[in-house]
Amino acid sequence: MWAFAVSHELPYDNPERLRERLRIEYPIRIDRWIGRGVLPNARLQRIVRAGPAGSAVTKVAAWAHWIWFIQPYMALFWILIRKNSYFPQSARQMAATFNLGCTLYFIVPTAPPWWASENGYTREVIEHEALEPESEEIKRVMVEFGEDIWGPGWTRIFGTLNGNPWAAMPSLHFATAVMAAILVSDAGGRVEGAIAWVYAAILGFSLVYLGEHYVTDLIAGAGVVALARNAEPLARPLVRLVNSRLRRLEAIAAG
Repeated sequence: MWAFAVSHELPYDNPERLRERLRIEYPIRIDRWIGRGVLPNARLQRIVRAGPAGSAVTKVAAWAHWIWFIQPYMALFWILIRKNSYFPQSARQMAATFNLGCTLYFIVPTAPPWWASENGYTREVIEHEALEPESEEIKRVMVEFGEDIWGPGWTRIFGTLNGNPWAAMPSLHFATAVMAAILVSDAGGRVEGAIAWVYAAILGFSLVYLGEHYVTDLIAGAGVVALARNAEPLARPLVRLVNSRLRRLEAIAAG
């Protein structure tokens, strides 16, 4: 997670330069098409927050988001303990998912829905395309809930975990949760796999509702999983070759 956090934040070392390459409008247009004229984020927030179970849904969504910081690693730990022979392949595929996603963050920096809304871009697209001026304000619901739960400590916690606001495409939260569910299922854990799949579904809903990701980001995350699953076997011989060479160097260094 430390290596991922560093890689995730690296493009934001120079915000001004990164801002010149920032993509904002393309996921808005795609998601508005998916939502038949309304962004799914805005629609979910209006429906959930106006309903009687709004606070309960928000609580579940926020905790689903926070649990993600340990979920992929707990899945790998379970595989290591229960099905050790599956662990090397599982670890490679999870690492490939993280690495592919981080590479795309470098190549195509993309703003998340809450940032686009706060900076007026959802409204700009509506006006440009002469659509109905329905309110499409997207709040970062997790921030509001986090302040209520964690109090003064929230600023420090959130500041530590929010180093690059323009790393939204693809959703690695969703991609790694889906990959974890696939890997646990592959390792023969029926109950554990079912739990992991339910969690991935809840997380996908939560990411859209909380304003963290577009539906487009989730679809791209699923694409990253498919790529990692299919590319890992092809890269396996090269990985083994590099590992064997590294072990030789270690042996030489150790005398």
